[in-house]
Formats: sequence, C-alpha cells, structure tokens
Amino acid sequence: MAGAFTCPVRVYWEDTDAGGVVYYANYLKFLERARSEWLRALGFEQPDLLARHGGMFVVRRVEADYLLPARFNDSLSVEAALVEQNKASLVMAQRILRGADILMAARVTLVWVKENTFKPARIPAEILEILT
Repeated sequence: MAGAFTCPVRVYWEDTDAGGVVYYANYLKFLERARSEWLRALGFEQPDLLARHGGMFVVRRVEADYLLPARFNDSLSVEAALVEQNKASLVMAQRILRGADILMAARVTLVWVKENTFKPARIPAEILEILT
C-alpha cells in the first residue's frame, strides 16, 4: 500500500496453535500493534489521548481476509494506512505480509469515544489536523 505505515512483527511460539500456525485472533493483535505504533509515530501516546483529550479510539468493525498462514518465527510486516476520515471515525486499510506475500488484508473502522461514557464523539481538532 502506497504511503502505509509499516511495523515489524516476529511470530513467537505463544502466537501459534498446536500446528505452529498463527492462531487467527492473533492477527488482530498484530493489526492493533501496528495502529498503536502508527499513532505513536504521529506523536500520540494512548495514555496522552485520554489525559489530554478525554477519549480514545476503539475498534467498531473489522473486515478480515485470511489469505496465507503465518508460522512460528516468521518475520512479518504489518501495514496501516488511513483511507477514510469522518467526524467521529477513521477507516484503516491494513495488511500483514511475509516478504511480498500478503497473509491477511483487513479494513478496520475506529470510532472516537469519550472516556467516561464510551459514546461516540467528534475527534478532537488537534488530532484531525495531524491525521490529515
């Protein structure tokens, strides 16, 4: 994906099932890790979002296509690219790759929620400015 943020991930034994293949739910952890690192690269630490803005991004929806298995000790690249932005939500395109092989492709919708209520709210202007 052109312009995507990339995060390296190593597959550990704990990530795999009895067959040495990454357990499907752990791919979601890899996606989360890349989004967290993407935010960090933009200057946003998760605790600071809560402290300074009183809210956070939460996952509302994930559409995932599992294409090839990742295995123990694989070195992976996890990509994250912002593809859509609304007043209270973001949509990310994400992929997990081993070399040139795409193992998983996902579309993840994130919603900004207030810390106390977990109800959707407008993404703070300061955050939007940096995202765009």
